[in-house]
Amino acid sequence: MAYLQIPREYGYVLTVAASSFFINTFHQALTGRARKASGITYPTAYASQELADKDPKAHAFNCAQRAHANYTENLTPFLGALLISGLYFPTSSTTLGAAWVIGRVLYAYGYTSSGPKGRVTGSVVSIVTDAALKIMAIISGVKIVLSA
Repeated sequence: MAYLQIPREYGYVLTVAASSFFINTFHQALTGRARKASGITYPTAYASQELADKDPKAHAFNCAQRAHANYTENLTPFLGALLISGLYFPTSSTTLGAAWVIGRVLYAYGYTSSGPKGRVTGSVVSIVTDAALKIMAIISGVKIVLSA
């Protein structure tokens, strides 16, 4: 039976993973500010399309809400890929993970300040880095199997 040794550099991977939690707080602040400005009260999750078409503040709230939802949809797969890939590729995983985090900040800021077109740069950064992490996670799993 082979044992997996966690490299010392894995601490950097964990630091990047932990930093991603603060993006959620950033999204909460952006969404809360947009909700307050739009006057849309809880528990309404989104302004109706009709209202958003007429009211730029309602549209901005929908953009902030959707950016936040997209983040939560992508966080779990990102963390899984980051933590698995970091077992064999800690430095590369740290770099790609940090780029993903930056991409998600750009996505959040772009979407909430400029609407759907503003999310493109952050989206490209996060999609490319996420794909690389997922590939490296698969390679890490294969390496574990082959080392047994």
